[in-house]
Amino acid sequence: MSPKYSIIILNHDKAAYTRACLASLLISTDTGFEVILVDNGSRDSTPQVLSWFKAVASMRGIDCTIIRHEENVGAIIGRNEAMEICRGEFFVFMDNDVMVKDRLWLSKLEAALNADEKRGIVSGKLLFPWEPYAIEFAGGAVSPQGRVGYLGRGKDRYAAEHNIERECQCVISACIMLKRKLIEDVGMLDEAYSPVQYEDIDLCYRARQRGWKVWYTPHVEMWHFENITTAGSADLKFRYLTIRNGLIFKSRWRHMFENECGPSDEELRWRELPKVGVEEIFGEALWDDEKMICKLIELSQV
Repeated sequence: MSPKYSIIILNHDKAAYTRACLASLLISTDTGFEVILVDNGSRDSTPQVLSWFKAVASMRGIDCTIIRHEENVGAIIGRNEAMEICRGEFFVFMDNDVMVKDRLWLSKLEAALNADEKRGIVSGKLLFPWEPYAIEFAGGAVSPQGRVGYLGRGKDRYAAEHNIERECQCVISACIMLKRKLIEDVGMLDEAYSPVQYEDIDLCYRARQRGWKVWYTPHVEMWHFENITTAGSADLKFRYLTIRNGLIFKSRWRHMFENECGPSDEELRWRELPKVGVEEIFGEALWDDEKMICKLIELSQV
């Protein structure tokens, strides 16, 4: 039987985060998923972590495919190559700094998508995995001037305005589910933004231009360390890419976002927040399978 869900996870070094991400998949109650792991030229112990997961997944009846690149080809090429071999009806983008919190996350995201045939992309609520478990992302927005921002970032996870299902202008690709039909309709990620930055926002706008809805549901909570997957990659010049790709996005979609009455630039200004690393969260449990699973289950119940 073909899997219903195809989970694509990008990896470039950061082995400890990848270990936590992949271990968290093992606490999912949902079944019927395959995992495609894209290793973009990792030089640390990431290949060993991916091999560990592939072996464990096999024992649990989970299909796992590893795509190995000797160099960092970036998020766009990596995800596009993975989508070409996906067998599921639903594609899931998951960064390696995301962890499962809601053990029914896949079926709940699917339910949110299937509630309306025109919903094509859905994101849950992303939380920081340390006290007070504040919101990292509760849907995305674009100002009339083209600034992209995270709604709810740093706010209380129970804030009423961020606990309502809604259509939104965009979502980030850290943890989203897409209908296969949407990709067949609008195409894959645009390599004009390669290697990374703004490709997910562009996909949302291409989808919306074609009549699809981009959706946010607070009923699925996931953990996100934030800015780990591609941060610190010596071969990626993020300031340059952000400016260059931001200009491409603004040029393409100004006719839409200027007329959408999005939040102001000031409302979407980035806030620096304190960070906690994965080693601080898990300690010695990080590399012990049994202790790691216990800790992940404990976190899922927070």
